Amino acid sequence: MTSFDTTPQLNVWRALLALAVVFVMLATTGWTALRNQRGDTPLQASLSAWEDGGIGGYRLPDPQSQPAKLARFFSSLTERDRASLVRKYPLAVGNMNGAPVELRYRANRIALGQAREVERERIHDNRLTPSGKHEASRRMHRFEDLMEKDRRILAFDPEGSGRVAEVFGDLREADRVSVVVPGVDTDLLTFQRTRRKYSAPVGMAESLYAAERAARPSTRTAVIAWADYTAPSGLGIDSATAMRAEEGAVRLNSLVRALPGGSPVSLFCHSYGSVVCGVAAHSLPGRVSDIAVAGSPGMRVEKAAQLQTTARVWAMRDADDWIQDVPYLEVGGLGHGADPVSSGFGARVLSAQGAKGHAGYFEPGTASLMNFAEIGVGAYRSVHCAHEDGVCRTGLSGTAAA
Repeated sequence: MTSFDTTPQLNVWRALLALAVVFVMLATTGWTALRNQRGDTPLQASLSAWEDGGIGGYRLPDPQSQPAKLARFFSSLTERDRASLVRKYPLAVGNMNGAPVELRYRANRIALGQAREVERERIHDNRLTPSGKHEASRRMHRFEDLMEKDRRILAFDPEGSGRVAEVFGDLREADRVSVVVPGVDTDLLTFQRTRRKYSAPVGMAESLYAAERAARPSTRTAVIAWADYTAPSGLGIDSATAMRAEEGAVRLNSLVRALPGGSPVSLFCHSYGSVVCGVAAHSLPGRVSDIAVAGSPGMRVEKAAQLQTTARVWAMRDADDWIQDVPYLEVGGLGHGADPVSSGFGARVLSAQGAKGHAGYFEPGTASLMNFAEIGVGAYRSVHCAHEDGVCRTGLSGTAAA
């Protein structure tokens, strides 16, 4: 259960807003930079090894190259050469935008196996406290879960609280692609849950994938559970600012630009994930057809038009969602701007009937999930608006406009 799944102490947010000047002073004195310093990580080490490596007598391309360039590089290799790179640099290949998705799945399976063995050794490390050993055990089991047959892990980084992305469906053959962007307290250990399944990224994506197939069986869909950014932890400064969102927006933009094919992409952004989507909106490629937010604390703008995107912008909020009591404003970098479901914001406001609280938007049987699914398959004329006048469907033509 995360901080944003339960009713928070809203006066904490108000106090944070009042401390805007203090935060700015701390940031300018280097506090923000110092707290994020860390040494060489496993992913960085794998990327460094890649940069020093070669194949067939030639140097390997810059791993930060444009996805199209990296895609051409991998397509020029033999299957034997690709397999060799996966074995030598699993974390690098597994997180490389431009590498074929099937190759990334293979690479991340190897990387997960290596990370599992690290945690297995830590469990028996007498220098660790009982709490540390318990954490190592949880991480080891999570890595084992992610290694299960048929799971498609598109990105994986074991460093710190960890990052991960998983695909449901066939990305290469999909007519439509959906990306679930979760919020606060999302990491490797909260990526999936047994209790309250649909409040975690895996449950959200699985539920959306099933609902999309039910809504239009003839449309080939793929859904990505995208927890490949460092989300804020708890209700504090990070969740009240755009710092994590700005980092996440860069990663989200890179993901979308590296997706195979040219099929339309819809973003489904929950809670702080809507801040990420708001910050990313202006830089996203034109194939992003829809940005839908649920339980949003704001998108860092006052009006949808300021997002500078050609994508349709949708918003919903359940009547029981505590997020409505968060101050919708931005002061000195704290807070996230206007309420996306307000009439003046300009989003297409959808029904969330049946959703309960802040974490219930992806529950099967809810209007919120049904609306997400209709957007995901392009059936815009079928969505249910929050208001009976049907204004959220204004100007929409056809049932599968791209």
